[in-house]
Amino acid sequence: MRAFVIDSYQGALRDVNMPEPAVGENDVLVQAVAAGVNHLDEKIRTGEFKRILPYRFPLVLGHDVAGTVIRVGSKVEAFAPGDSVFARPRDGRIGTFAETIAIDEADVALAPKSIGAVDAASLPLVALTAWQALVERGNVQPGQRVLIHGGSGGVGTIAIQLAKHLGTYVATTASAANADFVRELGADEVIDYRSQDFADILHGYDLVLDGIGGDHLAKSLRVLKPGGRAIGIAGPPDPAFARSAGLNPLLRLAIAGLSGSIRRKARKLGVSYEFLFMRASGGQLRQIAALVDAGVLRAAVGEVLAFDDTPQVIAGLSSRHIRGKAVISIAPLTSHAHHAADTEEAGHSR
Repeated sequence: MRAFVIDSYQGALRDVNMPEPAVGENDVLVQAVAAGVNHLDEKIRTGEFKRILPYRFPLVLGHDVAGTVIRVGSKVEAFAPGDSVFARPRDGRIGTFAETIAIDEADVALAPKSIGAVDAASLPLVALTAWQALVERGNVQPGQRVLIHGGSGGVGTIAIQLAKHLGTYVATTASAANADFVRELGADEVIDYRSQDFADILHGYDLVLDGIGGDHLAKSLRVLKPGGRAIGIAGPPDPAFARSAGLNPLLRLAIAGLSGSIRRKARKLGVSYEFLFMRASGGQLRQIAALVDAGVLRAAVGEVLAFDDTPQVIAGLSSRHIRGKAVISIAPLTSHAHHAADTEEAGHSR
């Protein structure tokens, strides 16, 4: 099969032919139709997470896929050849920039019936991130106030819709050019991050979802009401993450140090900070698919690119920012494919 691999951290993606993956007894072999592109792909390539998420080489990148089941393992009962599915393969078993991928059935769900493979491929990682932040961790309730940073980005577009579905008042940061777009998704209040300071405008929020980090995260603590929570998906990692990841004591100590400053600032303000590194979950994807088919959530695909363009797409992730998600079509592109909708959210959308 054809796949795009890296041979070392910092290495460029290389187009290779490799054997079809082995299918374990609990695995589903998927013929990929489309694969979503995520900033996590570039962070893995550059080695940013190598101490907490080490990989062997050659490594096929890619964290989102939609496609068709072509074979199942001997213990798989929930899926059969011919099923249309989507997935975010678990850490340690990524590799969706390939023509086929074997995925543990626990990470797979039937794709939404109301959308095509390109839209479905844009959803798993960002929708799971939004779900785990707002539903699982945040326990967001009707009437609460939620701030979502980078509203026009991959996570932001889904998180706005999900937060609105959960009955919250939603504020978001975006450029003026994307203000109408994020309002259409359900945002009640839009802060133009180029001309306004969100920390001067917003107060009394129950939860902040931050994908930017740094000083931006520290400022976000100030918009929370006492007892409020900031959930960061760009870091820094916290001790709870280090424990759940089973890291060694020395690494746990280092990670505690990384987030010590922000956690101390949060405590002084009577709020909390926690790091979210989303995990694979076919069960949550089933619930997300149901919301898509019910018209509650819609995919936001800003650009569709050819499989041949995968290396250029990953290389340009840090400088090219689009509205919503970029998706790689592993089947040939059609003439009516989506194209870039917006490229000016540099450094803001995640």
